[in-house]
Amino acid sequence: MTEFWSSILWFILGGVVGAAISFYFTKKSFEKQIAENPPVNEKMIRAMFMQMGRKPSEAQIRQVMRSMGIK
Repeated sequence: MTEFWSSILWFILGGVVGAAISFYFTKKSFEKQIAENPPVNEKMIRAMFMQMGRKPSEAQIRQVMRSMGIK
């Protein structure tokens, strides 16, 4: 009976350690991706409008930001 509880404890401990290691490496990978490929900002939207030959107003920029789900 002691072996059963011991094996359950080791299984749970292994799961916790595995989850912690996975979380750490996933977080590092995500931070690296964000640093290499920053999300769209207002400056990028302005440049996109200018390439299309339009001068955007602040309201248009805010509307595009909202439609993309950015603040």
